[in-house]
Amino acid sequence: MTKLKLCVMAAFMALFFSPVFALESQTVSAQTLSVKLNGKTVAVDVYKPRGAHTGAAILTHGGFRGRKTMAEHAQALAERGVLAVAPDMPCTFDHRCNARAIAELVKTLHLNDALGGSAKRIMLVGFSAGGLSSLLAADSPGVVGLVGLDPYDHLPSTEFERMGMAAARRLATETWLLRAPPSSCNAQSVAAPWGTALKALWRDELIAGATHCDFEAPTDWMCRLACGDTDALRQSRVRQVLLDAAARWLP
Repeated sequence: MTKLKLCVMAAFMALFFSPVFALESQTVSAQTLSVKLNGKTVAVDVYKPRGAHTGAAILTHGGFRGRKTMAEHAQALAERGVLAVAPDMPCTFDHRCNARAIAELVKTLHLNDALGGSAKRIMLVGFSAGGLSSLLAADSPGVVGLVGLDPYDHLPSTEFERMGMAAARRLATETWLLRAPPSSCNAQSVAAPWGTALKALWRDELIAGATHCDFEAPTDWMCRLACGDTDALRQSRVRQVLLDAAARWLP
């Protein structure tokens, strides 16, 4: 092979592969911390932007899930300059316990840099049951917005109104609801009435044909088996909502 051909091939390979290498270099990896929340020690993944951050986001997983199902959302936000925090929730069935845990994280981010950075403006992102706990914590000082990803609501046996609906009536924090059509996995869109009660509803959007699994990233075979397959376009819409919300609340 002549020197000219070798030079041409080298130049072509550099041009072809450089965008891939550039994308890989932008990927933000997580630092896992052990944090005590509501009296229990849990793992919290912190995704720090490479430069100065514009604010923080706390991303809360769904019931019987874990922080890793919010990893791709957290990475996307961190790559846009947001300090993204994805905790494991300390309680399985107690949504108010998890709301207190989220409020503790908000306070920590708001007052000091114990999680690797502080922020005066914080947005909450909650999927499914995590959406309910995030709603219950969304009146914490420093929270400027809430994105509910196909959220769930719960009626305690000793109460007469679903806890999310009751909280929605009081909440003044701006909120974007992003929902799937009714199914068994979102309890037949049990949280849809929040849109009629929220005082500062920014948007209430239904993604046609979406499954419950479209809202977490990455999802897994267990979710797809129980709730239906995912779709790249629907998942892209979910990601864009998070980025649009960050642009509005964490400029």
